[in-house]
Amino acid sequence: MTRNRLSGPLADPAGEAGYPSDHPERVGFFTDTSVCIGCKACEVACKEWNLLPEDGLDLTGMSYDNTGELGATTWRHVAFVEQRGTAVDLGMPGMGPDGDEQTRWLMSSDVCKHCTHAACLDVCPTGALFRTEYGTVVVQDDVCNGCGYCVPACPYGVIDIRPDTGGAAKCTLCQDRLGAGLMPACATACPTESIQYGPLDELRRRAEQRVEELHEQGVTSARLYGHDPGDGVGGDGAFFLLLDDPEVYGLPPDPVVTTRDLPSMWRHAAGAALAAAALVAGCFIGSER
Repeated sequence: MTRNRLSGPLADPAGEAGYPSDHPERVGFFTDTSVCIGCKACEVACKEWNLLPEDGLDLTGMSYDNTGELGATTWRHVAFVEQRGTAVDLGMPGMGPDGDEQTRWLMSSDVCKHCTHAACLDVCPTGALFRTEYGTVVVQDDVCNGCGYCVPACPYGVIDIRPDTGGAAKCTLCQDRLGAGLMPACATACPTESIQYGPLDELRRRAEQRVEELHEQGVTSARLYGHDPGDGVGGDGAFFLLLDDPEVYGLPPDPVVTTRDLPSMWRHAAGAALAAAALVAGCFIGSER
């Protein structure tokens, strides 16, 4: 196992899923929101490559955010957050006159997190959701029956049901491109390298260095989100550098795999069933006497 300074040992979900030891390295995304310019090239590239229908030409009233949130036909969503305050209030001292109010835009391209412990995999009754050799989580369209169990199971609200096909859909990390040795379309299109793709252990080291750089520059609000294997989902395959609290970006502050209690629930259910069976058997034997 590889260990880095902030995150501890890295997980191997592909190995746990049964792939041989020589399977490819686990890959994912590191999204550095500090250099996102909100151009939406990632959204467009994702839709074009994955043949997703247009679903957001009208402004929603949420600043310049025309898609609103991740969904079955929006696998990359660029959030726009407008903030006002002094440079000190915004955690960016030295970026302007201390007492003057300023406007800061926070922009971030959100995506499926490809969780280490993925609840969507746990609840899928058909095996439509599966773990790939790259450690990512993908939906097989021809196996999905549209039951929708995965939708509430996702702690990030990523998965949704497509109205045109009736099946679940979400980011695949461009599985077809990975197999051809290509980067995902969104990372390829990003002009500022806000979206970075590669082996997760390398991305985490790069992210730690970036946070240190920003802290040295006085941007003390910079922090990593989703990088820690000790969090409630075992760490994300897509993690972020944020400049404010996760809630500001529409992200849950403490995501937890929603199926974490299933084993104990099944044990308790089995125990209750055995106790009920024993009671019924006792009553039956007693009545025969």
